[in-house]
Amino acid sequence: MKYEIPFFKPWITEEDKRAVLEALDSRWLTGGPSTKKFENAFAQYIGTNYAVAVNSCTAALHLAMRALNIGPGDEVIAPVFTFAATANAALFVGAKPVFADINERTFNISPKDMEEKITKKTRAIIVVHYGGQPCDMKEIMDIAERHSIKVVEDCAHSLSATYQGKQTGSFGVIGCFSFYPTKVITTLEGGMVTTNDKNIAERIQILREHGMTRGAFTREKEATWYYDVRDLGYNYRLNEIQAALGISQLKRIEKINSRRIKAAKYYTEKLSNIEGIGTPCEAGNRTHVYHLYVIRVLKEKFGIDRDELFKKLASKGIGTSVHYTPLHLLTLYKEKLGYKNQEIPVAERLYKEVLSLPLFPTISKAQINDVAQEIKKNKR
Repeated sequence: MKYEIPFFKPWITEEDKRAVLEALDSRWLTGGPSTKKFENAFAQYIGTNYAVAVNSCTAALHLAMRALNIGPGDEVIAPVFTFAATANAALFVGAKPVFADINERTFNISPKDMEEKITKKTRAIIVVHYGGQPCDMKEIMDIAERHSIKVVEDCAHSLSATYQGKQTGSFGVIGCFSFYPTKVITTLEGGMVTTNDKNIAERIQILREHGMTRGAFTREKEATWYYDVRDLGYNYRLNEIQAALGISQLKRIEKINSRRIKAAKYYTEKLSNIEGIGTPCEAGNRTHVYHLYVIRVLKEKFGIDRDELFKKLASKGIGTSVHYTPLHLLTLYKEKLGYKNQEIPVAERLYKEVLSLPLFPTISKAQINDVAQEIKKNKR
């Protein structure tokens, strides 16, 4: 179906297009100067010493596990209410993801349940800043320090979000970002790793390029053909066209997020008086950049459930989605990890209620009015 109001629409400007065309004129189409420029600009924006560009946030999470030497016999705690890539990062290296429940208001990982899941095998905690709102990072970092556990931030939703004035991706030992088309900025596909640890940055740089000590651009710059292979690496590079698009988009990130936040606040204004519709909460001491605008459909008060509202909106050409099915309810994790009879109560309850509404930088007030009006029409 072609939606009249799509769930998401990328914002690509003429400046973005010019940046891509200029990159296409470069002799270096991958692994060249634009990638390094993007990394430097990104590290400066986040406030970390290093940033390493990769071809997806999934690759970033995988490399984070490798860089921390996590492997078979280890456990990695992650929220159950997230995309599969968060948990798969642990599985990629032979470790076991252990799922923690979430906070009912923010949908972020519950520090209390997280701490209860820590065992002698726990090597890392992956936190996800759900929907663009930072987790309770002070409490999480305090818990991690008490137990001598590393924290990896999954910032796929949260570029530019801050907690107590500090950017997400700068709290844990490693931050992992996504530039998928629906994300805050896009490089079509793409990702970034941030860290203040020089050794971690250098290892990730090697791992993203086949384990090689020197890529082609570096070899030419240093006038040498020689390289060594130090580790079992991957082809996780970001190309120059993607990097050029990323640089262009990063320049206007404040405008992008300002538009998202204004749209979210307008949604809340239009929906907050509809009984049975729960609008997103904003916790204190942090900024919410609204990668997602997620409502709760409370059947007892609204009259129909989330699934029926999804169908009603779709029939009117309005694109919505569900973020997420709790991972322990999906086949892979039930069969591989034995979560068949596990109860994770908050996530299980919220899963039946949440609905993500259309939200993108160029959405208009008229489109938001149409969505809100259609929701209101379906109240019973």
